Amino acid sequence: MAMFKKLNWLLMILPFALWGSSMAAMAPLVKSGGAEFVAVLRLFPAGIFVLTAVLFLRRPLKIAKVDFWWFLAFTFIDGTLFQFCLTKGLVETGAGLGSVFIDSQPLLVALLARTLFGDPINPIGWIGLIIGLGGIICIGVSPEVLGHWFLMRQEAFELDLFSRGQGWMLGAAMAMALGTVLIRFTCKESDPVSITGWHMVLGSLPLAALHNLNGGSFIPNWGREEWLLMAYATFLGSALAYGLFFWFASRKELTSFSTLTFLTPVFALISGGVWLGERLELLQWCGVLFVLLSVFLVSQRSRLWEPINSIKDDSPQRIS
Repeated sequence: MAMFKKLNWLLMILPFALWGSSMAAMAPLVKSGGAEFVAVLRLFPAGIFVLTAVLFLRRPLKIAKVDFWWFLAFTFIDGTLFQFCLTKGLVETGAGLGSVFIDSQPLLVALLARTLFGDPINPIGWIGLIIGLGGIICIGVSPEVLGHWFLMRQEAFELDLFSRGQGWMLGAAMAMALGTVLIRFTCKESDPVSITGWHMVLGSLPLAALHNLNGGSFIPNWGREEWLLMAYATFLGSALAYGLFFWFASRKELTSFSTLTFLTPVFALISGGVWLGERLELLQWCGVLFVLLSVFLVSQRSRLWEPINSIKDDSPQRIS
């Protein structure tokens, strides 16, 4: 039983590890191949792969009628819109400051899940979410920019945070948060893995049409290394990662699960260190610790809050 729980946690963390490393893999590709083209390659082949796996595993492939209109909304928001904003943001920014915006989506998911599904968020959970947001800020924002923010120098007001693609990343974060919530409505009678595959295939079609209208080439001048990076981002960072993510999102409590998104920039930094020889600064190490603390607090918020409530209940009542 303990081994099963450990395996379950590893599978829950795996999508965020694959997304973090895929961000590093895609960054050079969007500049040479085009944002829409990379988005198409990340969605369409991955969707075909997922649907093939569904057939092989003999899972239901058909989308239920009751889920159809929710599926269309989910496909546009999480498939087309999210990938478009993500790849457009990567053209102008890397996994640094942009990741601060895109990985802020657990806060949006927490609010939506509380409003729509009544998912509990006690004070321990809110503290964890805020600590996690602070962690990704430490990871993604340069010390110079943080110095401007905290010291309130004149230069702070001259910084344009949306001039390097962060606006696209913020749009991606909002689209991902909505997609995470919509999967609950989309999978009432449909298989979540099948929904994942279909939304990838159909969500890539508007992006392919947009790439064609912009006169982009569907045969980029890539070498072997670029195609290997694209294959990694497609089949591991998209097919496997999204299949696991939406399978868990349709079954797990959304606030706790989506908080694991805070781990994405941590894995992006690890990938940069292994592949590119990059080293973390002291501020980034602090951000990593904040993120890990955030995941612990949010995932264990109910267990941690119960002792506090029991102490309050057992305290002697003051007689007035």
